[in-house]
Amino acid sequence: MSLFENNNQSFEQLRRDFQWRIPEHYNIGVDVCDKHRQRFAAPALYLENAEGRSYSVSFGELKTRSDRFANALRGLGVTRGDRVAIILPQREEAVIAHIAVYKLGAVALPLAVLFGPDALEYRLGDSGAKLAISDAGHMDMLNDIRPRLPALETIVACDSHAGGRGFWELLESASESFEPVKTRRDDPALLIYTSGTTGPPKGALEAHRCLPGNLPGFELSQNFYPGEQDLMWTPADWAWTGGLLDALLPALHYGVPVLGYVGGRFDPEQACRLMGKHGVRNAFIPPTAIKMLMQIDSPRQKYDLKLRSIMSAGEQVGAEVVRWVSEELAVEVNEMWGQTEFNYLVGNCTAVMPVRPGSMGKPYPGHNVEPVDPSGNPMPDGEIGELAARRDDPVFFLGYWENEQATREKFIGDYWGTGDLGYRDGDGYLWFVGRKDDVISSAGHRIGPGEIEDCLIKHEAVAQAAVIGSPDELRGEVIKAFIILADGRTPSDTLAQSIQQSVKQRLAAHEYPREIEFVDSLPMTTTGKIRRIELRELEIARKGGG
Repeated sequence: MSLFENNNQSFEQLRRDFQWRIPEHYNIGVDVCDKHRQRFAAPALYLENAEGRSYSVSFGELKTRSDRFANALRGLGVTRGDRVAIILPQREEAVIAHIAVYKLGAVALPLAVLFGPDALEYRLGDSGAKLAISDAGHMDMLNDIRPRLPALETIVACDSHAGGRGFWELLESASESFEPVKTRRDDPALLIYTSGTTGPPKGALEAHRCLPGNLPGFELSQNFYPGEQDLMWTPADWAWTGGLLDALLPALHYGVPVLGYVGGRFDPEQACRLMGKHGVRNAFIPPTAIKMLMQIDSPRQKYDLKLRSIMSAGEQVGAEVVRWVSEELAVEVNEMWGQTEFNYLVGNCTAVMPVRPGSMGKPYPGHNVEPVDPSGNPMPDGEIGELAARRDDPVFFLGYWENEQATREKFIGDYWGTGDLGYRDGDGYLWFVGRKDDVISSAGHRIGPGEIEDCLIKHEAVAQAAVIGSPDELRGEVIKAFIILADGRTPSDTLAQSIQQSVKQRLAAHEYPREIEFVDSLPMTTTGKIRRIELRELEIARKGGG
């Protein structure tokens, strides 16, 4: 059921008439699954693996299996508030686990399958995760780091040959009779780690209310929901905010089935084949992935695509991408903007407002976003300020995990400062200008340099390192490392490759520096901090602004 009773209103009228209606007691798991009693026979998931084998799971099956798994988790000692790590790609067990954790009143900790042992160990340790659910590909890694994770009591394996407690064995032996915990809308539900500019990643703790808070933006970014024969798909990992809260969970809220695919790296031909084969109607596709789709000639005709709506976010979409999607896919792309801490704030809806290519759009109904000065005063039209959102908003997170100081440091009066700079034009459209800090935006990932720099200096050949985002036509930015070598080490392509591989293995494939420059010194402040801004300015000058 749509949040907007009259879809013929203008965007301004929709904003004016909108009111939040989130009940005091609310549970994400019940909302995306149990409430769909009249649709229990209908598919909730379509799933396909790399070999092309596909099957579906109904809403009724999802309810029964999530109830059983919630009982299994309870039997393993998981209680309200405990953190449960989910390290899985787009497969059935990931959805079951999420729903079960929410119903149990525990906190889901989604972790990307791209993560290496250092990245996993930090997040599992910092969160105090009690239980982890994973596939065969991560079991050796988890068993290696487990001795250093005293809070991690149990590892559940989704593949029978992977060792650990078996997911399906636990599920099938548990009762299907389960009464979901009566959670409140402000109770914690989800812990997602986000990179900062310095130090290790921070855990953003989200309340159950974050899902209904996302719905106005989700619905408008998909040109209203639901439509007949709608089917949602995204290449984004369900461990990220984009895959989980911009696609999977909101689609299930509306009773719209979701396509999941386990196939490794994004491949444009495979993506089009999937969308055509399964009849995908709605999608969240990051700009970098769309640029890769642009390499295909006549994809709509070649793969018989029938897309109704596309939302794109994570980096600027750009006028050329907007034009190509309209001409080649016969659909208008709606750009969206938000952050892990405060998601789905601003965007477009071509059904009720014209798109201005290059603009992020306007604040969605229920959200208040302004460019502000350092004191929290809204800036006049046309003047650049920090894009900030009012904190009296259901999307706003509960705070950084066990780090109240870091949370308060982002407050600007009644606003939350996003770190993005931008301005508002005379018609209310918001325009992104750049970051005020050192966060790197690469292919939809927001990446902090601190964790990468810490990883780099673990390599025996590296004495000091600085990491920035370097302009790149495809990804927006790529990670570049400036490295001072240890005494006795000589720069070479072989050494650069060794350093890159070290980061890939320890952190994640999307966090390794695609570019490495060996230097004799780094620009420093008088207090000994690296001046990354000087390195960025150097790169922009070299590449002619990207």
